[in-house]
Amino acid sequence: MTVVDVTEQTFQTDVVERSKQVPVVVDFWAAWCGPCRQLTPVLEDAANAREGEVVLAKVDTDANPQLSQAFGIQGIPAVKAFKDGKVVSEFVGAQPPARVAQFFDALVPSEADRLTAGGDEVSLRRALELDPARTDAKVALARLLHARGASTEALELLENVAGNFAAEGLAARIRLEQDPLPGTQDALAALDTGDREKGVDLLIEALPGADGRKDDLRRVVVAVLDELGVEHPFARDARRRLAAALY
Repeated sequence: MTVVDVTEQTFQTDVVERSKQVPVVVDFWAAWCGPCRQLTPVLEDAANAREGEVVLAKVDTDANPQLSQAFGIQGIPAVKAFKDGKVVSEFVGAQPPARVAQFFDALVPSEADRLTAGGDEVSLRRALELDPARTDAKVALARLLHARGASTEALELLENVAGNFAAEGLAARIRLEQDPLPGTQDALAALDTGDREKGVDLLIEALPGADGRKDDLRRVVVAVLDELGVEHPFARDARRRLAAALY
């Protein structure tokens, strides 16, 4: 169902738990509230128009005072959107249909979102047609191109991506493959087999003789360490050794 009535007894199941599968918009309303009578049909139309991609849960604040207290409802209509069990956006008061539509649209994956999540080359290219600045799609497509040997196209795709460790690391790796430094081929081969520690160690060891190519080595290492995460023990030690080798 796209629209459901929720009580204090069903809120946990129908809103909190359900929002882990699909966004749930909660309408806190009361029968005596004039603005509520204006807003509720707009919310229902918006939910029904999205055909199950968003659920509207209606809470009668008079019949469910504990819910109103728990969520700090001081004025109605009050609308809260839940995703993954948490409130992610909200507004108070009647709103025009266009504003409500924007509120709902922000909760639903766009076509570019869906295409990027698909992850195949056709979908990623289409996602970039819809949103040319989308970094995650560029990186994913560049990885596919690199994997099938179209490294020049992958590098061109990554040229205008700045501030993204994965993009900068992949671009640097491609440049190192096209013009290798001593030791880098073994390092990249180790990364390809999943031996990140060996690969990073070899890249750091190659830094003293890298001359003007140190930045590419650094970018490849930083991308690997970023993927491992800040708290990974090897990553912490490798960052210290990388800094020492560079400075």
